[in-house]
Amino acid sequence: MIPRYSLPEMEKIWSEDTKFATWLKIEILACEKQSEMGLIPAEDLKNIQDKAQFNIPRILEIEEETHHDVIAFLTCVAEYVGPSSRFIHMGLTSSDVLDTSLAVQLTAATDLILSKAQALVKSVSAQALKHKMVPMIGRSHGIHAEPITFGLKLALMKDELCRGIERLEMARAHIAVGKLSGAVGTHAHIDPSVEEYVCKKLGLAPAVLSTQIIQRDRHAFYMACLACLASTLGKYAEEIRNLQHTEIREVEEPFAKGQKGSSAMPHKRNPIICERISGLARLIRGNALAAMENVSLWHERDISHSSVERVILPDSTLAVYYMLHKFIYVIDGLQVYPENMLKNLNLMRGLVHSQKVLLELVNNGITREDAYKLVQKNAMRVWEEGGEFMDYLLADNKITAKMTPQKIRDCFNLENHFKHVDSTFNKLGIK
Repeated sequence: MIPRYSLPEMEKIWSEDTKFATWLKIEILACEKQSEMGLIPAEDLKNIQDKAQFNIPRILEIEEETHHDVIAFLTCVAEYVGPSSRFIHMGLTSSDVLDTSLAVQLTAATDLILSKAQALVKSVSAQALKHKMVPMIGRSHGIHAEPITFGLKLALMKDELCRGIERLEMARAHIAVGKLSGAVGTHAHIDPSVEEYVCKKLGLAPAVLSTQIIQRDRHAFYMACLACLASTLGKYAEEIRNLQHTEIREVEEPFAKGQKGSSAMPHKRNPIICERISGLARLIRGNALAAMENVSLWHERDISHSSVERVILPDSTLAVYYMLHKFIYVIDGLQVYPENMLKNLNLMRGLVHSQKVLLELVNNGITREDAYKLVQKNAMRVWEEGGEFMDYLLADNKITAKMTPQKIRDCFNLENHFKHVDSTFNKLGIK
């Protein structure tokens, strides 16, 4: 567990109390159905329903002797129930309880994550709309490319987050599956109707076929989808970190009143939250690999997956939920500096409009190869000598022979790059 990175509602899902309470619910529901089938006398069912409870310290005490958590749990429950406890766990195996309980916990955790992710989408959409037409430089290979708007950068984040939500919703369906099918999945000692009854009551689908366990490809897919969402958060956290470079300073994550950036340098305003999110994304990706390793187990089941899952599933859901929570804080409090964006956009003295000049020359009858050479020759002068790109173009007779001075100046209009922004926003449903 990583409680430092948790929030109470998520931490509760993975608490020992919730786990054992879910185990108890599964056992009682199985008894209810078997009583309905005439396998458990009504008075014994009532004793089980009325008296069944657990005590965590007692379970742990028994487990010290038995070295088996489910047996320790059942022994503890039996101490409360008395003779009627002989009907509890009838026809079941430990993984019937463990895997079905895990499905309940994972779906509850996923619902919290999905809700938080939707809240982040709303925050990102609001900021995207606010900065829809704020011009900034687009970069490829880390080098200035062509103008974009900060709103488009945020709109892209929204679009990617929505895909992450779609994938996680699909993954939720894959892990919202329970099983009560016995030691090797054959229902030899428990009727399939018990499995159907219990799963329905828990909001799960019964596995069509299982071994002693739910197959771990489900959990691997779930973790892969969780890792994709975490990677999206890490990607945009890293983007903010890059844009917060002192030399760039186009955006900054929030810096709270009283916050300190460095023990040695009082001037520092470090992107610590985004760095934390970037780091946690690496953790989730590593956990997803561990989940892939869990798919291949011996025959109808071994226990090698169990120790892994007791770490990666609680920790990953806790971490992603925390990442979403903190990223909402970052986006809602994002400090945006349009004046720096415009200053950086103009840093290359007009070179970012080179493609527009190239295309206009082509439209005026010059081959693309010749046009490219003409534009590049003048662009390289800006790189090497300084000066304004437009001035070099206006002084080049081969270019002015094909383009009027006004046509050249028109190539430097930022609006050339933003004519489809509204259409893109409409497609993304950002209004």
